[in-house]
Amino acid sequence: MADYVRELRKLIGSQPVILCGAGVIIINSKGEILLQRRMDNDLWAVPGGAVELGETVEETAIREVFEETGLRVRNLKLLGIYSGEDTYCKYPNGDEVYWITMAFMSNEFDGCIRPDNYESKECKFFSIEELPENLFNIDRLVLNDYLKSIGE
Repeated sequence: MADYVRELRKLIGSQPVILCGAGVIIINSKGEILLQRRMDNDLWAVPGGAVELGETVEETAIREVFEETGLRVRNLKLLGIYSGEDTYCKYPNGDEVYWITMAFMSNEFDGCIRPDNYESKECKFFSIEELPENLFNIDRLVLNDYLKSIGE
């Protein structure tokens, strides 16, 4: 969890907040998509997280991908911006968030996949036909838009 969010939660508890986040759909040479299995709710998700104070959303996306997957991603392309009721999330610890999420795509990355075992317990490439059913709610929206963008 971001230091900013941690400090904010000390002040306001679990009540709903609006947070800005960024994530990246990482596509390998086979057209497969990298997803991470989250530690907090056991759902599959696009790597990403909350923007820290003073950080751009692109910097957030790059940092979060590296922290959660061990990969260094480059050449981000904006897929979409997601907000509103569909981005509401209540986490297992009771924290409530309405996310404003910038979703990017990239097929340029290097490094070795290694989940951080703090936010990610597993990272795996999935074919478009075999995406898991148990997806994080926001990422279901993002992945649907990605599939539309490539004509699937």
